[in-house]
Amino acid sequence: MPQQGPGSVARAGRRLVALLIDYLCAVMITIAFFPPIDRGPGIEPIPFLDFNPSIVMAIFAVVQILFIPTLGGSPGHRVMGMRLIRADGAWTGLWRPIVRTILLALVIPAVIWDADQRGLHDKAAGTILICTR
Repeated sequence: MPQQGPGSVARAGRRLVALLIDYLCAVMITIAFFPPIDRGPGIEPIPFLDFNPSIVMAIFAVVQILFIPTLGGSPGHRVMGMRLIRADGAWTGLWRPIVRTILLALVIPAVIWDADQRGLHDKAAGTILICTR
């Protein structure tokens, strides 16, 4: 794989921005379509801050699992010019996005990287996040 440009392994900056895009989209969907957390009797919810983090994580996971095999990456990946492929360059299939998303949600595997800039969640799923531009 090239060191830079199209086909190279995506670096940390792009990955983090893509993750932030996906997470914020999940937060916005949660705020728009799900009731706020009940803070107890007599305590009013704080608009746009009392969203349920479990619902956010579920939406985030569903988006990852649906978009990776169909579009080659999450909306954040695509906006940031990245694509997820198998290590051999083939289609990711259906089970790899599930394994990758579960490990990504656990956080620790995603923040431990090897010398090739691949997180443990990508290594376990046999995937690589590459730049498309």
